[in-house]
Amino acid sequence: MESVGGVDYRRAIEELREIADLTGGPDGARRVSWTDEWARARDWLKAKLDDIDCEVETDEAGNLWATSPGDAEEFVILGGHLDSVPNGGWLDGVLDTISALETFRVLAQQDKPVSVRLVDWADEEGARFGRSLLGSSATSGTLNPDEVRGLKDKDGVALPDALREHGVDLDRMNDSHRQIEKALAYLELHIEQGPVLERLGLPVGVVLGTFGVERHAVRFKGQHAHSGSTPMEVRRDAFISAARAATAFRDDAARRDDVRATTGFVNVSPAIVTAFNGLCEMSLDQRALDADVLADMLATARRESERVAEEEGTGVEWEKLWEIEPILFHDDLIQLAEEAVEEVVGRSHRLPSGPLHDAAEMARHMPTVMLFAKSLRGLSHTKEEDTPEEDLELAVQAYHRLAVKAVDWAAKRV
Repeated sequence: MESVGGVDYRRAIEELREIADLTGGPDGARRVSWTDEWARARDWLKAKLDDIDCEVETDEAGNLWATSPGDAEEFVILGGHLDSVPNGGWLDGVLDTISALETFRVLAQQDKPVSVRLVDWADEEGARFGRSLLGSSATSGTLNPDEVRGLKDKDGVALPDALREHGVDLDRMNDSHRQIEKALAYLELHIEQGPVLERLGLPVGVVLGTFGVERHAVRFKGQHAHSGSTPMEVRRDAFISAARAATAFRDDAARRDDVRATTGFVNVSPAIVTAFNGLCEMSLDQRALDADVLADMLATARRESERVAEEEGTGVEWEKLWEIEPILFHDDLIQLAEEAVEEVVGRSHRLPSGPLHDAAEMARHMPTVMLFAKSLRGLSHTKEEDTPEEDLELAVQAYHRLAVKAVDWAAKRV
């Protein structure tokens, strides 16, 4: 299809400011899913959709959909999420939704060979109950209701009760899968949340896929004893084992190309000043875009932990906390995304996504791709999160061009 007219990128920026003023403040964004503030943001989006010739519905998982019919009922999806983390930034998630809204607004006025749909996913962040990608995983079919049924927020409110307050039945959430049965492609724009594009001096980049994740708790067990009476050479200090292991995990990742290894929490016992620690539990979060590399990282980490434990006279145990395989995006759409970025910016760069996104769930079922907009200093999930307005404008333009190209590409698959 030809793009008759283009997106009003200034309007997109104004709407980003508008929703930031509505659901933000001095401490940052407040759009945590399944709260009144999030519902207020949803009402704001519905009001914007009222001015567009489209059909709007909320599915069984609480995801909001808008549909603009084309010549074929099969469709391309433009996706995003309005919800934020507590005290979050003004762009994380909502840039996806506003860029999708502006692109949808333009495409809804045009003849199209296939239909176009906008989706605002419910609870991408998992900020209140700890389960990320809740709405999109339900639509994807990967959500197991029994695994999340017992989740509670910090105030003791159970997830099923919070969902019910917003018209969602946990046991019916997976029925939302019907929404993607005729989907041809999924497109998403997000801030990078990292420093790569800024270091390269680029406003927009093309995402290859999302990292796979291996997340474990690693527990070292020694024997605590008095800090004054126990000679150094006979100590079985679990914390020292953990510290050496954490350094080994980091060094292994640093030797590899574009992977991540992070120790996020460390808990010790007895945790008193007059004793060294007989027990130390730490987390290890490993990420890579290549499944074989990720598996080798995990195997290496296990070997290193066992070596350190033997040398320090401690034991070591591993417990899997969570895992997800690497999700690679579609080659054809990556190429179209690169063309769109080059047309708007002049040059492009391909990079992986360390954070997870709803696009990872959609890529299980349809061709998918993402664009990244530059993040200043790589900051996100904080009120200091920012991207220059001129870069946001370029990102919205590139996203619109990608959507036009993807619609033409998808029409050939009907």
